[in-house]
Amino acid sequence: MHTPVHALLFNRVNQSLVFSPTDEPIMGILGNGTILPNGSDPFGRNEEVAKIEITVLSITFVVAVIGNVSVLLAMYNTKKKTSRMHLFIRHLSIADLVVAFFQVLPQLCWEITFRFYGPDFLCRIVKHLQVMGMFASTYMMVMMTLDRYIAICHPLKTLQQPTQRSYIMIISTWMCSLVLSMPQYFIFSLSEIKNGSDVYDCWGHFIEPWGVKAYITWITVGIFLIPVFILMICYGFICHSIWKNIRYKTRKTPAGGASKNGLMGMNSVSNVTTISRAKLRTVKMTFVIVLFYIICWSPFFIVQMWSVWDESFAWDGK
Repeated sequence: MHTPVHALLFNRVNQSLVFSPTDEPIMGILGNGTILPNGSDPFGRNEEVAKIEITVLSITFVVAVIGNVSVLLAMYNTKKKTSRMHLFIRHLSIADLVVAFFQVLPQLCWEITFRFYGPDFLCRIVKHLQVMGMFASTYMMVMMTLDRYIAICHPLKTLQQPTQRSYIMIISTWMCSLVLSMPQYFIFSLSEIKNGSDVYDCWGHFIEPWGVKAYITWITVGIFLIPVFILMICYGFICHSIWKNIRYKTRKTPAGGASKNGLMGMNSVSNVTTISRAKLRTVKMTFVIVLFYIICWSPFFIVQMWSVWDESFAWDGK
């Protein structure tokens, strides 16, 4: 039987995962993750911190919506033939909009109201969609990188129903994201923040003592460590192929072995892959996306793992 041992609030923007043992009456958990000192109202919150979080969430939501809608409109109005890369970018933008509307926006409303005002099923649905957006956005980026890996390192495979393969990769990403986020329905529910308080919120329930550790570790491994590992492997092979291609062109150019556009001749017997400038541009673009993903998410996941595995960790900075 799952017991409400810890209260957990997941916020993608301010990246706070907050835990408060319910058997400690002297400490109260705030809606925004601020822990009040002894003697303070356990059901209150730091309004100054709340204002900052609301501002950050509002800016994030507006920027995410405007940015991704602009990308979708630009791709819709383009006169060029839709490529596989355009397909992945389109679905990556859609996944980011899912994050904006089903994660950032609900969290913004939650911050404004302080407590979750809604039925239990809505609490579970909101938590499910919040994590589903994270999985979809992350693994859509992984699939886009895998597509670049196939295009660079195994170009002959791109001739074998490339569009069909791309659709399979995209559909599988959405389906896996839906399934991997299903545990949210069983973890979160509308419950009293403290027995007998008659104050309800959408909180997580875990089996003590390893429930919270297992949950945070699962999120970290599934959304960060595994994708980063796959991305690093793919870019390792991509960089190796590009390096071989450059070396081949450097040797062949003085002897007239390369064509005017810098590509290898069709009659070349070398096993070095031909890499066009267009492919290199897409590789650079995906690399920038991946790099910023790692830079932005690393501090969050490091702190979350630290918070659950280090018993001396304290969110109040003491």
